[in-house]
Amino acid sequence: MNSNSTKKLLLGNEALAQAAIDAGISGVYAYPGTPSTEITEYIQRSKTAKELKIHSQWSVNEKTAMEAALGMSYAGKRALTVMKHVGLNVAADVFMNMSVAGINGGLVVVVADDPSMHSSQNEQDSRYYGKFAMIPILEPSNQQECYTITKYAFDLSEKLGLPVLIRLVTRLSHSRAGVTLGNREPQNEIHLSKNPKQFQLIPMHARGRYKHLVDIQTDILETSENSYFNEFKKGPNTSIGIIASGIAYNYLMENFEGEKCPYPVLKVSQYPLPKKPIKQLFDTCKKILVLEDGYPFIEEAISDFLGENRNVIGRLSGDIPRVGELNPDNIANALGFDVVINDNIPKVVSGRPPELCVGCGHRDLFDAVNALGKEMTSQQVFGDIGCYALGVLSPYESINTLIDMGASITMAKGAADAGIHPSIAIIGDSTFTHSGMTGLLDAVIENTPITVIISDNSAIAMTGAQDSSASGRLIDICKGIGVVETHLKVITPLHKNLQENIDLIRDEINYKGVSVIISQRPCVQLPKEKKDKLNELKKATIN
Repeated sequence: MNSNSTKKLLLGNEALAQAAIDAGISGVYAYPGTPSTEITEYIQRSKTAKELKIHSQWSVNEKTAMEAALGMSYAGKRALTVMKHVGLNVAADVFMNMSVAGINGGLVVVVADDPSMHSSQNEQDSRYYGKFAMIPILEPSNQQECYTITKYAFDLSEKLGLPVLIRLVTRLSHSRAGVTLGNREPQNEIHLSKNPKQFQLIPMHARGRYKHLVDIQTDILETSENSYFNEFKKGPNTSIGIIASGIAYNYLMENFEGEKCPYPVLKVSQYPLPKKPIKQLFDTCKKILVLEDGYPFIEEAISDFLGENRNVIGRLSGDIPRVGELNPDNIANALGFDVVINDNIPKVVSGRPPELCVGCGHRDLFDAVNALGKEMTSQQVFGDIGCYALGVLSPYESINTLIDMGASITMAKGAADAGIHPSIAIIGDSTFTHSGMTGLLDAVIENTPITVIISDNSAIAMTGAQDSSASGRLIDICKGIGVVETHLKVITPLHKNLQENIDLIRDEINYKGVSVIISQRPCVQLPKEKKDKLNELKKATIN
C-alpha cells in the first residue's frame, strides 16, 4: 500500500478515475460518451495505470464493455465499467442479469447522466436502473466525494457480492475542484468464486440467485441507513425540511454563502433511500422540499413508505422545473428567495448551434445526398448518432430521423419494408461497429432494397477523436455479413468528386437490394501522423 496524500485539481470524472486506480482496479471497460469520456481517458494517460498494466482500451460498445468487466470480476479482480446514461440502455441486458448472478472481484458501474441534454437524445435518470436491478446506488455531491465514494464502492461491492452503480451528472463530471488523494490499494490476485454455479444463470440456478438478491435487500438498506454519505443536519427553522441528493446538496448550500442552512437537511448520496432519517425529517418539519438533478426519483419513492398525503414539493409539484438541470437559482425560488434567474448574466455573444468543422468529409457527403434528394422527391434519409447528426440542421437538412445508436439501418429497413424508396441510412464507422452490424445482417438476409452509407472518418470524432474499432475493417465486415461485393463501394467525399459520387450513389439507390457505400475520409481533427497511418492501412486493405 502506497501513501498518497497529495491534493490535485481534478474534474469530477478525473477524481473518480484516480480513485478507481487507487482502489486497485485491474481494468476499465468503456465506450466514449459525453459526459463520461474523461474517466477512461484519464486512466489511459495515467503513468501509474500503465505501470500497473491496467487494461484501458476502448470497447466496441457499452454491452461488450460491461460483459468484459464482469469477466474480469469473475477472475477475482476489480473492474470499472463506464458509460453515459443512454449507453446503459445498450448494456441493460448484462446489467440486470449480473445483479442476479452477483460478482466476485469488486465491480463498479459508472453512468454519467446528462440533465438538459447537452449532448444527448434524452435526460433519463439512471437511478431507476439501479432500483430496477436492486443494487446499491451512490451519487457523489462534489469532486472530493467522487474520489471517496468510488473507493468505498469497490469495498461495498465485494462486501455485498453485487455490482454497485455510481451516478454522475454533467456539471459534476465536467467541473474542477481540489481533491485530496488517499492510499493506493494493491490489485486483487486471481481467485475464482467458491460457488461454481454462481454465474450459471440457467433457471434452476438463477431462481436461487434471485432469491438471494431479494433476501439481502435488508442488508443493502442497512448499509445506506448507516452510510457516512447520507447525513442528517439539524436546523432551527422547521417550517420546511430539505432532502438534497448528489450535486443538489452543493447547489442548496450555494444559497447560504458558506453559512449554515437554517432548515433541517438530509443529504442523500447512497441508495436505497435511508428510511429512518427521512421519517425523522417528516416528523420534525411541516413541509418537505426534495432537490434532485434529474427525474423526481426521491419524490416518487417517498410515498412508498410514508404514504401519499404528505406535504412534499419538488419537481412533481412544479416548485422545481420538471425538465432540465437543477441549479442554485431554481432552489432559491423554491425557498422563496428573491432571485431572477439569469437576469444578471451579460450576453457576450449570441447563441449558435454546433456545426461541422470546416473541411469535414460529412459536408461533401451531404452535398451529394442533397443533390440526389432534388431528383427524387420521396427520398428518406435515416440518420444516426455522431458528428453527422448535425446533418439535420441548416444548411444541410439532409437527415429525416435521429433516434439511437444503430437505428439508421434498421429504420431504413422497416421503411423499405413499408414501401418507401429510396430508403437511405447514414451511419458513422464507429456507430456501425457499435450497433449497426446486426441491422445490416437483417437487411442482407431479406435482401431489403436499402442503401447504407457508412460515413467513415476513422475516429469516434464527436467525443474527442478516440480510435475507431472499425478502422481498416469495414470492407471485410460488410463482406462477412454478406453484402454482395459488386454493391459494396468506396467513395472519397471531396468537392472535386461530387458528380462522380452523386452518380455512384444514384446507381446504388436504383439497385433493388442491399448496397453499402463507404464514404471514406479521415476526420480533419486527427493529427497528421494518424492520418498517414490510416492512409497506409487503407492502401493495404485495398491491395
